[in-house]
Amino acid sequence: MHLPYQRGPLHDLADTPEAYDAVLADVAEQALARMTPEGGLEHPGALLDIGDTSLGVTSLLALAWQRTGDPRQAEAVRRSLAFHLRERVFTEDNPGYPNLTLRNSDLPYARYALAPGAHPIGDWPSTVWALLQAVNVLDAADGLLDGEQRAALTTVAHGYWRRLTEATFFNPQEAGNQAIGCVVGGLMLARHLPGPEGEQVRERALRLYADEVHARRVPDRGALLPPEHKGAYDNNYGPISLSFLAQAHRVSGEDVFAEDGDALARYIDARLTNGGFDIGGPRYSEQHCGFEAVLGLRYFGRRIRADLGRYRGDTRWGRHATQPDGGVDGHFAFMLVWQIQDPTRWHRAPSAAVARHQLRAGTVSVAFDGRMTPALIEAAGTYYLPATVDRRHGFGPVADGFLLCRPMGAVRVRDVRRDELAAKLVTQPVVDRDHVLRHVRSLYVTDGTRLWVTVAVERLGGTPYLLAGMPYAADDGDRVRRTAEGETASAGPLRLTHPEGADTFDARSHLTQEEAAFALAADPRVYGDPDEGWRHLVASTALEAGPVPDAPEELHLFAVRYGPGGPFAPAFDHSEQGLTVRTEAFTAMIGDPAGDAHGEPRLTLHG
Repeated sequence: MHLPYQRGPLHDLADTPEAYDAVLADVAEQALARMTPEGGLEHPGALLDIGDTSLGVTSLLALAWQRTGDPRQAEAVRRSLAFHLRERVFTEDNPGYPNLTLRNSDLPYARYALAPGAHPIGDWPSTVWALLQAVNVLDAADGLLDGEQRAALTTVAHGYWRRLTEATFFNPQEAGNQAIGCVVGGLMLARHLPGPEGEQVRERALRLYADEVHARRVPDRGALLPPEHKGAYDNNYGPISLSFLAQAHRVSGEDVFAEDGDALARYIDARLTNGGFDIGGPRYSEQHCGFEAVLGLRYFGRRIRADLGRYRGDTRWGRHATQPDGGVDGHFAFMLVWQIQDPTRWHRAPSAAVARHQLRAGTVSVAFDGRMTPALIEAAGTYYLPATVDRRHGFGPVADGFLLCRPMGAVRVRDVRRDELAAKLVTQPVVDRDHVLRHVRSLYVTDGTRLWVTVAVERLGGTPYLLAGMPYAADDGDRVRRTAEGETASAGPLRLTHPEGADTFDARSHLTQEEAAFALAADPRVYGDPDEGWRHLVASTALEAGPVPDAPEELHLFAVRYGPGGPFAPAFDHSEQGLTVRTEAFTAMIGDPAGDAHGEPRLTLHG
């Protein structure tokens, strides 16, 4: 079974002017054939996210007209704009809408669903989207719209802005992408308003960003990020926020958008595997966006010199939003307009910078969570997630059913590169079930094809083992499919276990991680938090590696290799200088847990 949303890398989509001309030509022909006698351009199957969609297709037609001068497109723009102004601009408050701060304002807004009171909670982001579609049409208005229609659209766009910032709570869904989108709408609108009025809107937009987005960023994996549905990052919306930051910087030139975008881009680069697979988030665990991410990933990938285009998108939305029949939908059309207008080209080489929360070389990568334990491992085309045992999630030694991966002090990291080898040593102080402080030293080494993991800890009681992940997905090239197998070897006993009973996850099942997580969430719908639901998991499929036989008396050692290879028989020697690890590919010396004079880990590596 293939995962439905993570498909091909976004940089595989052609982004030449000729390719975009072909996209716009297809959109234009669909729109001309679909237009209703009233001038509507909505997809006939659309019911939600609809208040801005006709105007979104109008904006694409306006861009197509700029490039072709086709009079059919110009007439369609005028007719469809008249439809939006006449039929899709609402001023009477939507019954049941809970986020008003000023009732009966008569300010215009766009509806998420057209029927009064049908689904009012989505009206705020729909109005943001309508504002963005409107300013894109205004940007193309010269020679296209007459004075009266242009003035009417400007008035409505200004009304949208005022509705969003004066008559409702700002960002009521606590969604960073929506908030930054609103700011972008204000910045673009300001250019179409008279001097003092435009400057007032611009200043208000910048102040809202500073106070409501920048100041409210939340930490994750060493970065400060715009919050997304009460979490730090979301697979679907995080890259969309990056695209909004790119447009905000393009429009305003303000350094804060570039700096915040650089931080988010580096974070995305660190959490993405080499193959572009990612998982986790407060709204969607596995649902990746498509074309909506291109602008931000391309723009900031070039800025930080990282291959962010490896991000696997939903290529069913590779060019624009579509309905199930493949027909164009105007939702998010502004993102396609902006990515066509932006001349930035993809940066296709991996970043040369060492990242604390990532180890990456060749086709191998490890993304680390905030505790510096693996959040995602990729080797030989297989993706491994942290496993779960007795309600404890993570990667590390297990003693008496207790997982030792929660730091009780500073986590120290040392990175070393030698020729084709890349290594990361992580030293974690942890407390076991008996409150004894122990030091878990985890060495990760890769040659770009295989990943060696060695974990050393003061000798444990009972029958300890290493919880070494859960094989979950595999790379088929242009698709990602479910799997419960991977190429692994261990210097000690190795077993792949599968759980039984309630609140467990068997990797052999047809359920995706996201589906299982939502089922365990407090709200088992798309409004819930799948990460929170996943934390309720009791047990999962798990790789369990036993201790290395004949390890030094004072240590328990675990050694696992991910990826292809022949015999695996690492050798270990413990002395006053530290722990020596010898494998078929390298020799490493892991220093004492106390570290150097500053407490930093010591690591030497030789091929």
